[in-house]
Amino acid sequence: MDIELIREYCLQKNGTTEELPFGPDVVVFKVKGKAFLLLPLDTDEVRFNVKCDPDWAVELREEYSCVLPGYHMNKKHWNTIVADGTLNTKQLKQMIDHSYELIVNSLPKKEKTK
Repeated sequence: MDIELIREYCLQKNGTTEELPFGPDVVVFKVKGKAFLLLPLDTDEVRFNVKCDPDWAVELREEYSCVLPGYHMNKKHWNTIVADGTLNTKQLKQMIDHSYELIVNSLPKKEKTK
């Protein structure tokens, strides 16, 4: 999965906005103002940060070397995923979906986009 495919996939999600709050080198995808994916543009490899259930985050890190504690994030709740081919597109999308769902499910009932 390349940067453009990740971007397109995120923007297809209901209520998603794309912002550059940290400058031009990191795209942040949010739903109702809450980030669910950070995508750095200034690296040679494709990598992104996603929110993750703490228990699953640890499992993923133990199973896959391309899943790291979230870079510059709360490492209990965020993972950095290096899209180096270890994980297939379906697995990457599953992690993006999980992050999005965690955010949507944490929203007050009146703000949920589903």
